[in-house]
Amino acid sequence: MIAKLLRLQPRHSLSTDEARSAPLAIEGLSVAYHHKPVVWDLSFVAPAQGLVAVVGPNGAGKSTFIKAALGLIPKLSGEITVYGKSVASQRHLIGYVPQRGSVDWDFPASALDVVTMGLYGKIGWLRPVRKAHRATAMGYLEQVGMADFADRQIGQLSGGQQQRVFLARALAQDAALYFMDEPFVGVDAATERAIVNVLKDLKDQGKTVICVHHDLQSAPDYFDHALILNIRPVASGPMAETFTAENLQHAYGGRLAPSELSGLIPLAGQ
Repeated sequence: MIAKLLRLQPRHSLSTDEARSAPLAIEGLSVAYHHKPVVWDLSFVAPAQGLVAVVGPNGAGKSTFIKAALGLIPKLSGEITVYGKSVASQRHLIGYVPQRGSVDWDFPASALDVVTMGLYGKIGWLRPVRKAHRATAMGYLEQVGMADFADRQIGQLSGGQQQRVFLARALAQDAALYFMDEPFVGVDAATERAIVNVLKDLKDQGKTVICVHHDLQSAPDYFDHALILNIRPVASGPMAETFTAENLQHAYGGRLAPSELSGLIPLAGQ
């Protein structure tokens, strides 16, 4: 089945000036697990200085899209560039906040140790971590309200606290493009506010954030662009144009309750 679909796919080429200068440009991305398509023929250009929500039902390929864009999993086809160059050559420009469930919380590292790892691109591997580096890392912990927990082993922190620490690590990378995989899941209200404030600060600094997000009600408040996905792309673009009840119903296959759509941009023609 996959071989047949690949033969039917059109050829893609990142040729426009917009794509070459974009924080992230993807053409014809397809990924499969065990011969089953997970992401199929996805083309997407991320805006400069934008906050992008990646939304869709369970199994839509949202996390797979993030991992494929980062080069963490193999793809069947497609071209991916970061500011016009390969992902491998631009890793110093990329920050990543993974899902909490993918992290080994028993790893013997303190919150400060974890954030300092985000500075390794500047420190250099196998080079000593100096007092100035740890002071810089502490500053990022302060930014997310976690300075008082700097010496706490990460497994001893609450879910919201752990998420803040990994957010601080991403900030320490001083990236231009950030990927965040469901950072709001399982966090308390204070952590949610802290994450939103960080997102706004990153945008104000000219950064781009691509974030897998599950809460449809808060998405228009937190983000200004959307990528709606259900294995194949449904829509992408500015929130006001893309995040419509019509597009969401198409992505979720009519599984959304009226309460989940209330307050969203109405169906076309209504």
